Amino acid sequence: MSRLPVPAGSDFSLHNLPYGVTAREGTGHPVVRIGDHTVDLTVLAGAGLLPPEAAEVLGPGTLNGFLGGGRPVWQETRHRLLELLSTDAFDSIPAPAIRSVGDETLLLPFQPGDYVDFYSSLEHASNLGRMFRPDGDPLLPNWRHLPVGYHGRASSVVVSGTPVTRPRGQVVRGDAPPTLEPTMGLDIELEVGFVTGPGNPLGTPIDIDDAGDHIFGLVLVNDWSARDIQRWEYQPLGPFLGKSFATTVSPWVVPLDALTPFMVTPPAQDPAPLDYLEAAGDWGLDLELEVTLSSEAMRSARTAPQVISRTNFKHMYWTMAQQLAHATVNGTNVRPGDLYASGTVSGTESGQFGSLIELTWNGRDPITLPDGSARRFLEDGDEVVLRGWCEAEGVRVGFGECRGIVMPAVTMEAD
Repeated sequence: MSRLPVPAGSDFSLHNLPYGVTAREGTGHPVVRIGDHTVDLTVLAGAGLLPPEAAEVLGPGTLNGFLGGGRPVWQETRHRLLELLSTDAFDSIPAPAIRSVGDETLLLPFQPGDYVDFYSSLEHASNLGRMFRPDGDPLLPNWRHLPVGYHGRASSVVVSGTPVTRPRGQVVRGDAPPTLEPTMGLDIELEVGFVTGPGNPLGTPIDIDDAGDHIFGLVLVNDWSARDIQRWEYQPLGPFLGKSFATTVSPWVVPLDALTPFMVTPPAQDPAPLDYLEAAGDWGLDLELEVTLSSEAMRSARTAPQVISRTNFKHMYWTMAQQLAHATVNGTNVRPGDLYASGTVSGTESGQFGSLIELTWNGRDPITLPDGSARRFLEDGDEVVLRGWCEAEGVRVGFGECRGIVMPAVTMEAD
């Protein structure tokens, strides 16, 4: 039992203890969340309540130093936190360490030096293939042989709640030449990302069976996309301005150790992957996911957000372990705090698709909102919230919210 109250149905029980960073005294302080409270790890370290190896790297700033400590440090710290929060050792916690989460400003919990986005859902890849290559195979020849991905822009990874400005880029309408304009195809991508730990030396791949030593925890990811900009620019080198303007992550990093009870066997792969992509153990994750959308008018009228998608992460064709093994098989080095996103998570039914381009079938079938307006893609003032949770046998481990609101494009002189 937690010595701090945990509301019924909370995402943040003792089974979770996710890590985040809050703004205190002009800088970030690493914290863990329990119920509706945060516990300042910097204060615990200063009071001598954490393992020495953790105390050395849990000063003000981001979680990156702690992530570099590796699994033995992560596990020892987790065991100590469980002891502090569930036994009489709780009485040794200095009062300033504990705050209400409602009084906190949550910051980006880690600083990603690199960001990689994959394309790992069979259903999502097939949907887009059918949409844009209706007379061909939905999947390109490489898709079932390797987890397709690309390097994104790490500097525009932002924490939940950060407004997203509508991007501009080159757009082609019909047979007209390209023009520079705000996107009219602003979309979401429901994703799950993992955050890396100590990493590997340059030139030395990470073996797939060692992936668990390098994956610290998971976050929700909304990889916002400008579909009309992307459509014109992506050939032959892939996404650029259509993706690089913003990627939103949830503020709480859920440790892999907290998710172990919910790991499941992933989908069978055909053909069998090459040996370096064959993993021992279960690397699927039974994680329920939900997307809600609300317009500015809905919020003004206090109308509840509309659920536009519900799906589950366990159906992803390529797993986290395979993604990390493939990303480093050429010798690429991973550093603490790097972010690897799954790609859009979609199920087999239309209500399980993780992007508007699928949910509206590229605008053909618009979504009707409770205020009577229709959405093919996002409009200014729209707010999107991603949520995710694992639950079994009365135990719930959740991620909280990954929230973003669309702001108008910045006015340019030509406007």
